[in-house]
Amino acid sequence: MKLGIDVSTYFEELDRGAKYYDGDKEVAPLDMLRANGVDCMRIRLWVDPYDESGNPYLGGTCDFDNFIRLAKLAMSKGFSVMLDFHYSDFWCDPGKQTIPKSWVGLDLNGLADKVYEYTKSMLIAAKGNGIDIKYIQVGNEITNGMLWPIGKLGEEQTPRTNYESLRTLIKSGVKACREVLPEAALILHLERSYDQDLYNEFYSNMTDIDYDIIGFSYYPYWHGTFEQFFANVDNCKKFGKRLMIVEVGYGFTLEDYIKSAHGGAHLVIDATVVDGMGFVKDYPLTPDGQAKFVRDILPLAEKHGVEAVYWWEPLWIPGDGICWSSEEAQRYTGATEIKSTRNEWANQCLFDYKGRKLPAFDEFRLKK
Repeated sequence: MKLGIDVSTYFEELDRGAKYYDGDKEVAPLDMLRANGVDCMRIRLWVDPYDESGNPYLGGTCDFDNFIRLAKLAMSKGFSVMLDFHYSDFWCDPGKQTIPKSWVGLDLNGLADKVYEYTKSMLIAAKGNGIDIKYIQVGNEITNGMLWPIGKLGEEQTPRTNYESLRTLIKSGVKACREVLPEAALILHLERSYDQDLYNEFYSNMTDIDYDIIGFSYYPYWHGTFEQFFANVDNCKKFGKRLMIVEVGYGFTLEDYIKSAHGGAHLVIDATVVDGMGFVKDYPLTPDGQAKFVRDILPLAEKHGVEAVYWWEPLWIPGDGICWSSEEAQRYTGATEIKSTRNEWANQCLFDYKGRKLPAFDEFRLKK
């Protein structure tokens, strides 16, 4: 089994002064991860993460230049590269798949053409920059479709509707990938990874798609116990594809790094989320609980035939100007309420709020 990381925010961290420590010694975290046996870097790509005035969307501002810089750094340290196409100007997940600003107004055929042209141009440019891409995600967490509303799956009935439109868009991306990088392994990635019925429905509708890997997100807060998750992993073996956990994470604290007596914005994962969740009894959100989570999930993943496990944003520690989103980005996605722009995921890292290595870091390694 292989280990990977998604550190797409890494340069934004460094540009804002982030430092990482092992005890009192400042360290290079990517070198330490390689020493642990981590050998693949997953990097997300957004189409145009800037507003009309050129203000960045933050959250890594994951444009093509960021991808190339990070991929070159990864390769120089011995990591292979996974490219994660979001097909949006900003974050894509089950709750939002916002069409890029410059693609607005296109119909299904126009969007399919744009997906093909964009995918092909990005891959040709990456290849021209010497980037060896081993894995490609055609969309990110596309549980409910992509490029909404054109490629959104209808949720009013079961089975869900509009798979034909979604397949058209995915096929366009796949066609471009196969033409430029025929040896790269292609991934279709969902979350809600406890839900066997949903996975059966989705991947049964993808039988005419030329892809290689089923990718899972697994965060126990939303996706159930180990038993529920790995039951679905085993369920998905019938589709004859390779299996990867392309996103996983778990917290080391419920304490916020911002102290506020007035409530307001908070971490994505806090006490209100995990209250009453049985999983937390065995894996408390503490440094030792996080380490136990890592120690237990890796052998289970290997036992159940998972090819690789990727920790999502292990280096995204808090700091001045380090944000999940700018206000401009939230307006782009149509947010009705502009939330805090700070780092809401900082308690899921493998380093604490002051950049000190946590016990889970040493557990996230290939065992000899």
